[in-house]
Amino acid sequence: MAALIEGRVDAAWGRWVRPWTVAAWCFLTCGIAMGSWWSYYVLGWGGYWFWDPVENASLIPWLTGTALVHSAIVVEKRDALRIWTVLLAIATFSFSLSGTFLVRSGILNSVHAFANDPARGVFILGLLGLVIGGSLLLFAWRAPGLTTGGIFAPVSREGGLVLNNILLCAICAVVVTGTMYPPFMQILTGRTLSVGKPFFDATTIPLALPLMGTMAFGTMLPWKRGNLRPVMHRLRLAGSMALLALMGGFFLLEGILPVLCAAAAIWVIVASLTDLAGRLGMKGGWRITRQRIRGLPRSIWGSAIAHIGMAVTVLGITGMSQAHHTIVEIGIGQTIRQGTLDWTACCQGAERAELQGARGRSVSITPGSCYCRAPPVATRFRQPASDHDRCGHSHESVARSVCCPW
Repeated sequence: MAALIEGRVDAAWGRWVRPWTVAAWCFLTCGIAMGSWWSYYVLGWGGYWFWDPVENASLIPWLTGTALVHSAIVVEKRDALRIWTVLLAIATFSFSLSGTFLVRSGILNSVHAFANDPARGVFILGLLGLVIGGSLLLFAWRAPGLTTGGIFAPVSREGGLVLNNILLCAICAVVVTGTMYPPFMQILTGRTLSVGKPFFDATTIPLALPLMGTMAFGTMLPWKRGNLRPVMHRLRLAGSMALLALMGGFFLLEGILPVLCAAAAIWVIVASLTDLAGRLGMKGGWRITRQRIRGLPRSIWGSAIAHIGMAVTVLGITGMSQAHHTIVEIGIGQTIRQGTLDWTACCQGAERAELQGARGRSVSITPGSCYCRAPPVATRFRQPASDHDRCGHSHESVARSVCCPW
């Protein structure tokens, strides 16, 4: 906003704004990760992301913020994409305020929503309108004075960053559509609709795959004008490893999308390590290499860590997509079969019951809580109270449902 008021959106502004953008992006990334941890361990049920509307409200500014981090690099290095970068900055902050409005206004029903207060929601909506409206008016006033800046070829680092921005914003548009479509349709037609995991998986993954494919090229292409042939030569090892992962995935994973995601993650990891090795120059002895490690800019380390971290996250998501869990309801004395084991709920007194299976696996049931000791996941959740269990003991609460991974 200050840059628009003064009309000074240039390379110096890009250099100044990038550290603040990266810091905010890191906090948001940690917040999303902590929310996934909370969903997995506190809510239970073995899930970390359900495409919940409030979860999506945090993902949307993360996507535009990621695009902003990359476009700010172009502004700093080449004095280009100034109009687009300012627009991304406005959109990212606006989406952040929109997420606050959705969480606190009560418009969306979610386990993540809290402090629902329509009066507070109206205040936040007014603030949102003031910020967005004022920012866009200021942008419209100053945009004609923001010239294009440096010219670059499509095959260049700038071109790779532009493609990165297009794909990130396309994924953002899909998530916004899937999140806001149900409440808008409820207002217009009165019908309650639900847009869930099948829609988001079918629309975001095809966009995320080419995004990961281009992540390997971006850091290796030169500024202004580049050539793909030497870059492809450097990526031979990454391509070979990705091909091996692709062939192995067909035998180890179910479904074509998990196989492609695993291969893309391996591609990004090996490509990032190859780029680091090329910059360090592993020849010349350990002393020279250590000096090069110390002299390598922090932005290079940050880029490699972020890309590898994203690839590891994709590998984790791919692995979890192959997991199966079952929610069962069983009374004391009853036997069920899950996987290759038979499980029987055995009454052991008024204060404890146990779901006993073969090979020593058991689920301890205590009044009001359930502790699942079957590896690999420990799950705890609370159940409503019942007056009597099957053994005739009266409790305030006896857990009857068990959720375990198989």
